[in-house]
Amino acid sequence: MSHDTPTAPATSAGPRSLTLPQPLWTESREVLPEVHVGYETWGRLAPDRSNAVLVLHALTGDSHVAGPAGPGFPTPGWWDGLIGPGRTLDTDRYFVVAPNALGGCRGTTGPASPGPGGRAWGSGFPRLTVRDQVAAEVAGADLLGIERWAAVVGGSMGGMRAVEWAVTHPDRVGALFLIATTAAASAEQIAWCSTQLHAIRADPGWSGGDYHDRPAESGPWRGLGLARRIAHVTYRSEAELATRFGRDRQPGEGPHGRYAVESYLDHHAAKLTARFDAGSYVSLTEAMNSHDVGRDRGGVPAALARITAPTVVAAVDSDRLYPPSQQQTLADGIPGAGPLRVVESPYGHDGFLIELDQVAPLLAELLEHTANTDRSKTPGRTRNTELDPTVTRR
Repeated sequence: MSHDTPTAPATSAGPRSLTLPQPLWTESREVLPEVHVGYETWGRLAPDRSNAVLVLHALTGDSHVAGPAGPGFPTPGWWDGLIGPGRTLDTDRYFVVAPNALGGCRGTTGPASPGPGGRAWGSGFPRLTVRDQVAAEVAGADLLGIERWAAVVGGSMGGMRAVEWAVTHPDRVGALFLIATTAAASAEQIAWCSTQLHAIRADPGWSGGDYHDRPAESGPWRGLGLARRIAHVTYRSEAELATRFGRDRQPGEGPHGRYAVESYLDHHAAKLTARFDAGSYVSLTEAMNSHDVGRDRGGVPAALARITAPTVVAAVDSDRLYPPSQQQTLADGIPGAGPLRVVESPYGHDGFLIELDQVAPLLAELLEHTANTDRSKTPGRTRNTELDPTVTRR
């Protein structure tokens, strides 16, 4: 069966929430006394809990990986087409879990969430790192009774969390799929992110981060929109923008109207400000800037050497934000990684979200290799297809 011709759409169990049983201490030695983790699932968890796959989202993504827009999810799934019966992440075979990142605004505790005293955390929300986000996901996995993931999958910021999972908890990651990501944020990536943070903080509506209890229209939405415009340029390639827009003016706006590429950026800014919190954007962006899997571990090579999972690392050839050289570092440093795989795309960084016909076979190859390895380690073992209906109702 071809992986780029899925047979059925994904059916999600819908938005869910976990409450962690213990306060979460961050690397900055601040505490979140109560943490909620929003998540979504597809498929059923097998009785031996061996079929769970963790999928981790990028900066402005969320737990809604697949399926149409609906209550709680204003946009369709960001990797729609990978999850469902007969698809790469076959829900007749796998139990797929996608949490919203700590610091986010789709069901997981973030700056807009009630803090001590009941008001929004705002400026008092602790500064997070990628390791803090993974710590929350580990606690969530424990609540779900998942001791080991059959695979951990992530791209961009999700890839940062995925590699951190595999370094910090190698015994809990059965296979690892990384695409368009890095072992450590580079100076250029930090520079682009810092520019976006300045745009948000320069908006008078930011109010030092304490705007959540004010009328919605007075929030820092202009600054967030500007940040999105800056970011979106880095997500696409120069060649694609030139081919798609050139120097054309936006139709219907006359000779002095916006250039078509300006209209395009305005459109994406409006879409984000309608669905995302500026405080979460700041929190998540700062966490991305903190990412260095080698910090306090003897450097990146020493950290990557801890990974024991079979791994596929993929790059998008036109990615100027996370260039292929960064994925080459991952492929060279992870003991179980094969050669770097390259996705050919004109779309730049966003190619990891768009080129599913190339991404799906790479993920399928990893999953099949891992399944074959597990079968060879346990002669005579057959997959238990009995389902546990109690687990997915948590």
